Amino acid sequence: MPHTARPAQKRFEPRNPDWEATVRGSFARQTVMTLIGAEMGALAPGHCEVRLPFRADLTQQNGFFHAGITSTIVDSAGGYAGLTLMPAGSDVLTVEFKLNLLAPADGEYLVAEGQVLKTGRNLVITRGEVYAIRNGNATHCATMQQTLMTMHAKEKK
Repeated sequence: MPHTARPAQKRFEPRNPDWEATVRGSFARQTVMTLIGAEMGALAPGHCEVRLPFRADLTQQNGFFHAGITSTIVDSAGGYAGLTLMPAGSDVLTVEFKLNLLAPADGEYLVAEGQVLKTGRNLVITRGEVYAIRNGNATHCATMQQTLMTMHAKEKK
């Protein structure tokens, strides 16, 4: 019997009609993304991509992107994937994530992709993948599972 490794991508309907403006505005206010030079790439309900060009000051002792930098962009990619599905007036906060480093993050740039697995009223579960791109070839260098909390308007600072 044939076996499919991954089920078809789930299609999500955003609860906020202005989801894209909300997500892009939040990303623009996240000054750590500006500090490291990250940019938002593809964005769709339940999906977000964050791209980061190589800079020597973002590396560890062997010249690879530092694990902290890798985790920063995939945390944001997953978080913003989740925010695309949260109600208007909400914000997102990471509760926890687990990151597996699969290969050195050695590339001209990194691409982090966040994808919602399950969304609920208060918690959202996402998956994130990070790829190091060198000479047009992608190396899967990290994978993440994440739990997000929906911060409703009354809980926001």
